[in-house]
Amino acid sequence: MDIIFSCILWFLSTWIFVLALRSVIAGGRKATSGELPPGPTPFPIIGNLLKLGDKPHKSLANLAKIHGPIMRLKLGQVTTIVISSATVAKEILQNHDLSFCNRTVPDALLAKHHDEFAMPWLPVSTAWRNLRKISNSHIFTTQKLDANQSLRREKIQQLLTHVQESCRVGKAIDIGQAAFNTTLNLLSSTVFSVDLADPSSETTREFKKLVWSIMEEAGKPNLGDYFPVLRKIDLQGIRRRMEIHFGKMLDLFDGMIEQRLKQIQVHGSAVTKDMLDTLLNISEEIDRNQIKHLFLDLFAAGTDTTSSTLEWAMTELIHNPEALSKARLELEQTIGKDNQIEESDISRLPYLQAIVKETFRLHPPVPLLLPRKASSDVEICSYNVPEGAQVLVNVWAIGRDGSTWNDPNSFVPERFLGSDVDVRGRNFELIPFGAGRRICPGLPLAMRMLYLILGTLIHSFDWKLEGGVKPEKMDMDDKFGITLQRAQPLRAVPVAI
Repeated sequence: MDIIFSCILWFLSTWIFVLALRSVIAGGRKATSGELPPGPTPFPIIGNLLKLGDKPHKSLANLAKIHGPIMRLKLGQVTTIVISSATVAKEILQNHDLSFCNRTVPDALLAKHHDEFAMPWLPVSTAWRNLRKISNSHIFTTQKLDANQSLRREKIQQLLTHVQESCRVGKAIDIGQAAFNTTLNLLSSTVFSVDLADPSSETTREFKKLVWSIMEEAGKPNLGDYFPVLRKIDLQGIRRRMEIHFGKMLDLFDGMIEQRLKQIQVHGSAVTKDMLDTLLNISEEIDRNQIKHLFLDLFAAGTDTTSSTLEWAMTELIHNPEALSKARLELEQTIGKDNQIEESDISRLPYLQAIVKETFRLHPPVPLLLPRKASSDVEICSYNVPEGAQVLVNVWAIGRDGSTWNDPNSFVPERFLGSDVDVRGRNFELIPFGAGRRICPGLPLAMRMLYLILGTLIHSFDWKLEGGVKPEKMDMDDKFGITLQRAQPLRAVPVAI
């Protein structure tokens, strides 16, 4: 058995070496219009893979300090350009957006042909433009979101009840889990008018397990992404497992769509006016398969990114008690101590808005954004970005750039008071949702959910860490995945004030 295994490893190593050698020879023959960006010297075959470590956002930021804000690496067989400054990010995402608007699609996302239906991964095309139009005109408009805010108000009240009960008995709350449950409920209420985070529901438990499994698989380093020749054999089994997870989630959505169609048939028209009704009402513009894949992205990505941002916001506030006190005072003075925060209150809460921006700056949910791909040779800052190169924008590094931000590693929400910097892709020093034509379309809903949940958690409550840990002694370390999570879950006890 050991001999067979050794032979397999030898064969794969030889195969990769030959293909890599051919790629190097072919690459050496190809004429380029300018000098390639600087970067660390790659090793044969594996390139600069060992430079990434388990926290690529940090290791790439450190490499950028040596090689500059536009940097070239060889990750296996894949030429990768890493952007680490707001100025160069603007060149890529705005000035040359058309040349970088398509994606490098991770192998895991090929499961169930998700890349052929999902708006984040589709190339810019008629299908992509149609989905984008539907999102901007029918789903995430202010009018649509305002119309179903009562559904979200109910879920916020459930969160408040949960916090009050934990406060009464002095029980610690897993902030990330509570944020995930509430985010899932807010999304499911907006989309389906149902509660998908009911702990007594078997469907809910299965759904939550699926979401976590998808994010776990998507966050794993995949040899198929660094050596495309290995994609056919799916050496680590990531795509096979993703096929199972995607299949279960798509089947769940299919059942909910079928149930809704039967209700419409009985009543003669839609009765809930939620997102599903909206999409079924424009079925001539979007088919059932596209709807299911749209929901897959919305729930898998939306729940994880939003809950991780909320956990980081609470982490920073507990770590910085003065900022927490300021936020609580603003809420008390603006909406009253005994009143529940409403979506209409957000515009009158500048310090709460500043906290969310500062959290995004320090802890962007997707620290390297989704990868882009150069559609042709493009000159950026006097360097040539070659056709087919993968482009990563390190928004974590941009958010901590000392040439842009004073005291960049400190949590200082006040830096945004009186500032017109926002997260909508116009200010490239703060682009947690991306920018240009591929900016995240769910931004309007995500921001509403963030403000509502965070405001509810800090309004009328103080927080102390489980086990009597002092705020200044908190573990502030992170771990890298498809999203940037805390290394240790945040557990804290709400205290009435």
